Amino acid sequence: MKFTVNWLKEHLETTATAAEIAERLTAIGLEVEDVDDRGETLKPFTVAHVLTAEQHPNADKLRLCTVDAGDAAPYQVVCGAPNARAGIKVVFARMGTTIPVNGMVLKPTAIRGVDSQGMMCSMREMGLGEDHDGIIELPEDARIGLPFAQVLGLDDAVIDIAVTPNRQDCLGVAGIARDLAAAGLGTLKTPPVEKIAGQFPCPVTVRLTDEVKDGPCPIFTGRLIKGVKNGPSPAWLKNRLEAIGLRPISTLVDITNLITYDRARPLHVFDAAKLTGGIHVRFGKSGEEVEGLDGKTHALDAATIAIADDAGALGLGGIVGGVPSSVTDETVDVFVESAHFDPDVIAATGRRTGIQSDARHRFERGVDPKSALDGLELATRLILDLCGGTPSEVVVAGEFPADFPSRSFRPARVEKLTGLLVPLFEMERILEALGFGIEKGDDAWTVAVPSWRRDIEGEADLVEEVARITGLDKLPVEPLPRTTVVPLPALSPAQRRNRLARRLLATRGMVETVNYSFIPESHAVAFGWSDPALKVANPISVELAVMRPHLVPSLAAAVVRNAARGNDDLALFEVAGTYHGIAPKDQKSVAAGLRTGYTAPRQWQGGRRPVDVFDAKADVFALLGELGAPVGNLTVAAEAPAWAHPGQSGVVKLGPKTVLASFGALHPRVAKLLDIDGPAVFFEVDLDAIPQPKARASKEKGALSLSDFQAVTRDFAFLADDSVAAEALIRAVKAADKVLITEVSVFDLYRGTGVPEGKVSVAISVRLEPRDRTLSEQDIEGVSAKIVAGVEKATGATLRA
Repeated sequence: MKFTVNWLKEHLETTATAAEIAERLTAIGLEVEDVDDRGETLKPFTVAHVLTAEQHPNADKLRLCTVDAGDAAPYQVVCGAPNARAGIKVVFARMGTTIPVNGMVLKPTAIRGVDSQGMMCSMREMGLGEDHDGIIELPEDARIGLPFAQVLGLDDAVIDIAVTPNRQDCLGVAGIARDLAAAGLGTLKTPPVEKIAGQFPCPVTVRLTDEVKDGPCPIFTGRLIKGVKNGPSPAWLKNRLEAIGLRPISTLVDITNLITYDRARPLHVFDAAKLTGGIHVRFGKSGEEVEGLDGKTHALDAATIAIADDAGALGLGGIVGGVPSSVTDETVDVFVESAHFDPDVIAATGRRTGIQSDARHRFERGVDPKSALDGLELATRLILDLCGGTPSEVVVAGEFPADFPSRSFRPARVEKLTGLLVPLFEMERILEALGFGIEKGDDAWTVAVPSWRRDIEGEADLVEEVARITGLDKLPVEPLPRTTVVPLPALSPAQRRNRLARRLLATRGMVETVNYSFIPESHAVAFGWSDPALKVANPISVELAVMRPHLVPSLAAAVVRNAARGNDDLALFEVAGTYHGIAPKDQKSVAAGLRTGYTAPRQWQGGRRPVDVFDAKADVFALLGELGAPVGNLTVAAEAPAWAHPGQSGVVKLGPKTVLASFGALHPRVAKLLDIDGPAVFFEVDLDAIPQPKARASKEKGALSLSDFQAVTRDFAFLADDSVAAEALIRAVKAADKVLITEVSVFDLYRGTGVPEGKVSVAISVRLEPRDRTLSEQDIEGVSAKIVAGVEKATGATLRA
């Protein structure tokens, strides 16, 4: 929310500076994000008088001017502006001045052989717009040497505050002034609203359908103003809107924008000549569309409030108006609308449509319903003053919503909840200054809540108001008592495990992502979602409709966004929660990763290959090993999830039932749904399923122990069925002698000539490390016989001849 200090002072009698106002705003909970004091920035640029303007001797399009800037002697300036001429007042910048638009520092220079000692500036060079066709021409009575910002009223500081969703009343300058007055920074003087008498009955009728007036739009007011003259706004109005970042459009539209920011009261104006019959406020119809003032065509549905006439929809109520009924410079008769819309309906419509507007921003937070008539009267007065015309009587459809219920407030609760000692008279002053009505009792007060404070729901909210205005910096500071002599660990085992997982995956060259916990419904279905309880009732958007059962869809969305920007070879991971039901046990802590593209960039030496299932498997085992899982006891099974490639994926198990991780390539159907092109492999590790490592007597590693005797390596080739996993062979080999056998690995697979169909030759290397003697040939033969017998018994594989 942006506003200028002078604008604020129309509602607040104060001598405070911009810095003092900013400090107090932050103290009362209206955090200041920026203070732009343009007067200070533009101070070096002063009013100057062009004495002469002659043709440059060496350039047809340049003028050689002498400029009086109020100093001892005039300046010689070379200027290329078409309107540079003798007798005008201009904006002058001396040597050493920094130009706002580009940060350029003026230095003495020669242009086409002639010295230039300064610069006459345009609006664009001052950062005040895009006008660069000529230099700024100031009023004839502007005093030479005076800062030009002061002449044009541009020396007003702009303050930008962050307004929390519960303080919708501070989305208007009047509401901000009310808070500052309550905080003692001045006296509230918001001008009263003048009621304008109508000169004739309003010919435009307004009707609310039953389903709308019962809640979505309980009150709709308006009036016709005949004979207006629309066009560019006066300078003061343009300057005020431009100062807060709004683009002036026309007087009628600018008036509605002004009131939106001044009183937090959105309005809309219709060209009455473009209306067909009366105005109807109803829900939209299937297939109905409106060309919005935001330049887009919006489809309406049965949950969207439509402002319509006899011919069809004119706009989306509380969100955006339509082009067909918009006002132009040719508008003569205008219908002004001021209504109230239910915040929940506007919020839901805004999320469905994705439309961002000042009206939506305010209505979905809760506009003061009682301000509908005041807003209409303010708009009428400004239109009559700036555009002329004759107003009709006000037409009102519906009824104002009921007042908020009064709240009980016990003054003693202020000290109880905050520790602040606030006198009773000061509590009364604060609440009344904020607009609350007070009826005192012995121990409790009955407090009437004003119509603009829908956030006040109970006694604690009133306590917060007293504490906020008194000053949260005055809260007493008390150290928390220590429950143990030695501080307990700050992180739980689960938190330490999650941090360790992030660190390990980062060291493997992966980049962490942080995503929403919601995914599109179509993606959730593809990944096995079926519990309707996990569907969000009021989603931020349709793309965030279901609590995610897996992290891979979110990583896939990040991959697609990166690919659209030319980043193809990616390795992303996330450590977060997944949701499989509404019970606490149905939420899992998961570490997931997604690798796409190739393992290395293109290079002349080659070595570039697409990512495959073994890259994902390596990530899984590296992570499980780092987290203390018993890697030696884990098994890999070809039990792919339904959304994984059935021939290029698997799961890692601890025992027959506990699944610790899944990995592999995405199913082609799922990859297509996620818009992923090219190779992509994933892994997901269930961090909660990993058993906590047993406590050790000492965390220090023992001394390195190496055998003094020669190690021996023997190779075996086994003929096994295709269905036998290589891992089963490795386990059988290791079990043959757990003391001597220290390393087992597969180094070759062969199918072809000499190998029967349905069989595969698996070559295995076995390393034997004796600890007490050098192995004899009989020792080696004995171990080899155990290996062959153990493999044959466990897997049915035989030693290949």
